[in-house]
Amino acid sequence: MDNFWVNAIFSIVPTLLVGAIFWLVMRSIIRMDRTERKVYARIESEERARLGLDHPAR
Repeated sequence: MDNFWVNAIFSIVPTLLVGAIFWLVMRSIIRMDRTERKVYARIESEERARLGLDHPAR
């Protein structure tokens, strides 16, 4: 019985670790993209204000 649980744990742990690494990478990519879009929007609005342009057409 002891061998069964050890094998079960060793079977599940690599899957959980790979899943956790994937989650962390995807989370960082999404956060990085969100931050980059905010910064780009801020820079664009500052440039529009500096040039005296109206808000962008939607």
